[in-house]
Amino acid sequence: MDLFGNHSVSSSIFLAFSVLLMFHGAFGAKFTFVNKCDFTVWPGILSGAGSLKFDTTGFELRKGSSRSFQAPGGWSGRFWGRTGCSFDGAGRGACITGDCGSGETECNGAGAAPPATLAEFTLGSGASPDFYDVSLVDGYNLPMIVEGTGGTGACGSTGCVTDLNRQCPAELKAGNGGGCRSACEKFGTPEYCCSGAYGSPATCKPSKYSEIFKSACPRSYSYAYDDATSTFTCSGADYTVTFCPSSPSLKSSTDSSPRTVAATAGAVAQTTMPLPESSWMADLAIGGSTRTHRADLSFLLFVLISGSSLFFSFLNLFSS
Repeated sequence: MDLFGNHSVSSSIFLAFSVLLMFHGAFGAKFTFVNKCDFTVWPGILSGAGSLKFDTTGFELRKGSSRSFQAPGGWSGRFWGRTGCSFDGAGRGACITGDCGSGETECNGAGAAPPATLAEFTLGSGASPDFYDVSLVDGYNLPMIVEGTGGTGACGSTGCVTDLNRQCPAELKAGNGGGCRSACEKFGTPEYCCSGAYGSPATCKPSKYSEIFKSACPRSYSYAYDDATSTFTCSGADYTVTFCPSSPSLKSSTDSSPRTVAATAGAVAQTTMPLPESSWMADLAIGGSTRTHRADLSFLLFVLISGSSLFFSFLNLFSS
């Protein structure tokens, strides 16, 4: 007997497997935002070009509260915290630090005005890992850490638990006192911005200002080519982004070392795994990727139900 001669059975099988594939690739990591500051923070979210979007691009996170979102499959982008915000009942207003210029609680595709502490992600695809970092390349406004859970690999925690505003050089202090500018933003010269003749790892070296940032926040990006001690990887993890962590929560160096990077022939070359071509860490621009995330409990339940339905369909087919 031709088991697949029955058009309705083969159509049902095709539909079931199509739905399974859709569920399997639809979701990326879960991101949980926690506010341990003594004040309200308004996180901003900017998705990369080609990435599907989060359900929100900006929201209110009151003191002591948390909120979680499921990232779309293939997501890349950045998060940051806005402070000193004032919004009316219609969600219109502005923030003192990290403002995205939208005039609303939602950032609507706009990024943070520097200075702002940034958490940057490029989620992996298939067997490739996620790449993530906390960057001070655009300056600093809030302590922030990123922690991965449930993943495989080094999965190091990273971020800045120091109040860098207290150690900020006078010439880099933001006018409102709520942030510390980067030397690039303040002075705009090629040697600080790693541009022009200084546009490579061989020519753009740490400055006295980036070294202050690095000393205070050793696991954060302090300038554009600070890959060696600032880029972290993990596979299949969920992530928690905490603003103003009450105490350092960074894992020991035995299980959280960043990817090893060595400068050779005027370029940075990873000894174990190259950065994605369009990742934040490769060129400080949002890149796209595709991600097939691990199946969660609902997906496994769906598989069991669908498999049982197909099994009984075949039994009915043989008995007829």
